[in-house]
Amino acid sequence: MIRNIIFLFVFYFGVIFLLILFTPSLILPQYVVRLGGKFLGNWAGFCLKYIMGTKIEVKGIENISNNQKYFVASSHQSIFETFFLQTIFDKPVFILKKELIKIPLFGLYLKKMGCISIDRNKISKENLNFSDEVGKVIKNTDKILIIFPQGTRKSFDDRSKFKKGFSRIYNDLNIACLPVAINSGRVWPKQGKLIPNKKITISILSMVSPGIKQNELTNQVEKNIYNELDKIS
Repeated sequence: MIRNIIFLFVFYFGVIFLLILFTPSLILPQYVVRLGGKFLGNWAGFCLKYIMGTKIEVKGIENISNNQKYFVASSHQSIFETFFLQTIFDKPVFILKKELIKIPLFGLYLKKMGCISIDRNKISKENLNFSDEVGKVIKNTDKILIIFPQGTRKSFDDRSKFKKGFSRIYNDLNIACLPVAINSGRVWPKQGKLIPNKKITISILSMVSPGIKQNELTNQVEKNIYNELDKIS
């Protein structure tokens, strides 16, 4: 209990400090904001390691390609991945819920990064055309789109069907998909206390090249991620 309180206090104090420290980046080139994002990701890892005794392992780095356009489809069990994935992928752009954009100061950073927000609670013209918005943000750039096909944070043993939005991106933009499995819910669950002395594994799986049907992609990525989570959870 005490370790949880210390972790949350130190972690969020550091987050607020870094957000204030990097405030000038909001009027500077975008790469300065991304640098702040990497600091936040490393800060999350630092706090987990030295306060909670968490080991963090990254597997499959060799599956990241520098030779083709791709986007990342990641499992989502904790806020950990929102921070830490910024230390693995350069120039990340997240698809996220609209509520996050409304958070004071933090939302400004998300906008500056080029993150794309959607309203999960209703079907709108904006949501239906979100793949067009994605195309505008990442087309002809080296930005890496990151999407969470589960739609929201899930418990580590949840095996809900993936949302189909990520397969629309794959199909409409004709780019590869890089699945990522993260068992962060074992340590930092959506609800409840953090669990000390555990390991978070980030498994970067094999790239799925363009060319298969949307439903096949959804099923393949869902199966691959859940199979990997079964191994590392």
